[in-house]
Amino acid sequence: MRELSERLLQVIDTAEPRLRKISELDSTVSVLPGGWSRKQLIGHLIDSASNNHQRFVRAALQPSLDFPGYDQNGSARVQATQDVDWQLLVDLWAAYNRYLAHVIAHLPASKLETACRIGSGEAVSLSFLATDYLTHLLHHLNQIGVADSNLITAQTAVR
Repeated sequence: MRELSERLLQVIDTAEPRLRKISELDSTVSVLPGGWSRKQLIGHLIDSASNNHQRFVRAALQPSLDFPGYDQNGSARVQATQDVDWQLLVDLWAAYNRYLAHVIAHLPASKLETACRIGSGEAVSLSFLATDYLTHLLHHLNQIGVADSNLITAQTAVR
């Protein structure tokens, strides 16, 4: 998990300065036709960090994990991320992910195969959840245009 943690830190260190260069106005524009804005995508990634933080910790403390599903559109609507200051979103995203990298690095090896069920999905291991978290993060950072293509290629090779 330490290698995964280090990769997550590399992603943050690469993406954060690129995110900070995006203007408040540009952060509100949809990145894909009819899709979410950069603000909404970073808000979604903050939700992902928050949900996965709870999943990782709870799975490390229990024999198995059953966790509720995630309503991404409802969450974006309720949190009104389109109306939040862009720099605040970037600050929170970067700090939360640095902390999550710390948590991932310290997951007990004996718990990495803990069965985790999210919503009605099939059970997966804690190790898979952590790896998939980084894959998901890179996917959305790529949509925003701030991901390092070398890190995306390296992460795809891991899966």
